[in-house]
Amino acid sequence: MFTVRIAVRGYELDTQGHLNQAVYLQYAEHARWECLRAAGIPGDKLFATGVGPVQLECTVRFKRELRGGDETEVSCEFEWGEGKTFRVLQEIRKLDGTVAAEVIGIAGLLDLRERRLVADPGGRLRALADDPALLGLA
Repeated sequence: MFTVRIAVRGYELDTQGHLNQAVYLQYAEHARWECLRAAGIPGDKLFATGVGPVQLECTVRFKRELRGGDETEVSCEFEWGEGKTFRVLQEIRKLDGTVAAEVIGIAGLLDLRERRLVADPGGRLRALADDPALLGLA
């Protein structure tokens, strides 16, 4: 499972002094892009092949608050099936292991010319990746 560390910054806080709800989604997206990059598929390489990732559905379960200065680890794990979509399972944890949020998404790869989902997103990413195991595609 891939993880990236992110520190909660003061400007990301809401009026109650905890991390604004929308920022959890930004942390999750950052981790997804970093996971792709670590697997050898930076954004420019992906877009050059005519595809881009799309989020189709997203659920966030808030478990514990995050406050300014908290250090987090954001995980990213891909779950592959048979169709045009796949699941992305993520957790945002404090360094002490406390789960602050769970983010579960349904995603796909969009053909940027046809504006349709590609039939085999896992196969496409496997072919592009230097380290497909980071994407659960070993």
